Amino acid sequence: MVSADRVVTPDQVLTPGWIRVDGDVIAEVGAGAPPAPPDVALSESGAGATVTPGFVDVHNHGGGGASFDGGTTDDAATAVRAHLRHGTTTMLASLVSADQETLVSSVERLADVADDGLLAGIHLEGPWLSSSHAGAHDPALLADATPAAVDALLTAGRGHVRLVTLAPERPGGLDAVGRLAAAGVAAAIGHTDATYDQTRAALDAGATLGTHLFNAMRGLHHREPGPVAALLEHPDAYVELVADGVHVHPAALRLAADAKPQRIVLITDAMAAAAAAEGRYRLGRLVVEVADGVARLAGSGAIAGSTLTMAAAVRYTVREVGLPLEDAVRAATATPAAMLGLDRVGALRPGHRADLVVLDDDLEVTRVLHRGRWVGDPR
Repeated sequence: MVSADRVVTPDQVLTPGWIRVDGDVIAEVGAGAPPAPPDVALSESGAGATVTPGFVDVHNHGGGGASFDGGTTDDAATAVRAHLRHGTTTMLASLVSADQETLVSSVERLADVADDGLLAGIHLEGPWLSSSHAGAHDPALLADATPAAVDALLTAGRGHVRLVTLAPERPGGLDAVGRLAAAGVAAAIGHTDATYDQTRAALDAGATLGTHLFNAMRGLHHREPGPVAALLEHPDAYVELVADGVHVHPAALRLAADAKPQRIVLITDAMAAAAAAEGRYRLGRLVVEVADGVARLAGSGAIAGSTLTMAAAVRYTVREVGLPLEDAVRAATATPAAMLGLDRVGALRPGHRADLVVLDDDLEVTRVLHRGRWVGDPR
């Protein structure tokens, strides 16, 4: 049993509160003093402890010096461990654009990793993207979505491909959205030059979210509002946001949060340098230089993912954007889990997996419980 000054549940913040864990599952959650002496009394630590669910990151390219692009078990394990120390207990592996053969190979290997439970699934960010909003994707590798290409990657994933980002205005884009939706895969609108009407058509065809809203997409304009307006006004669409102080201004983050309080999803869009040293890295075939916490393509200076952790995203959203802690936590836990139908994660409720993050008064991670075991505990 764990007690704390604050426990963030889906319905309220318990002050104080407690959680009883049975194996790797949450058995009970309650307010006030625990019914029995707790095994871990965070409320007595004097550090103002807050317990949240484990963070859920659905857009992450790597960390700890490793990238998911190669699809190897060792690299995946390195990246997952790096983010786990910062509170991310559920993660999708995101792949950047590559040729079809390389993507199929990477997806097949990452499906094996997902079979072992290390990953919650795979996110394909490309190659069906707009060349005018390629961002950190190699323009030479971008392509139109064909039924054969879509089916081959879904087959390679063996049910583990959960999310695909594409530009719906490309030839075959709308058909791909429908095929993905029919397969139970979330289709995201991103790296796109789609107009407002094209975006609405994609949402009508089954797309459910916007990839890193505002970034790598046609901008909001009063005569052509583009994908930003279409996504923000659609009642059921989710929107990803990179809350690092680099990708999006706090005012834009507040705009999205005000428009869709239950549909914003914090992501890291992290690359290998997250939770690792700065320097020179690769993102797919492209060289990335990381300095002062910002990852940019060598030469062009375009933003190339981030060095963000989910804990830092939550902290920034509370301190700089001004969202209440419970709203920021929901955007990093329950909302992304619900968006992708991830089972028994993202909330502190009985029957869910025992994934907990302990934050101090500065919202820094002090401890992480993953599947009922404290991270770093040798037992």
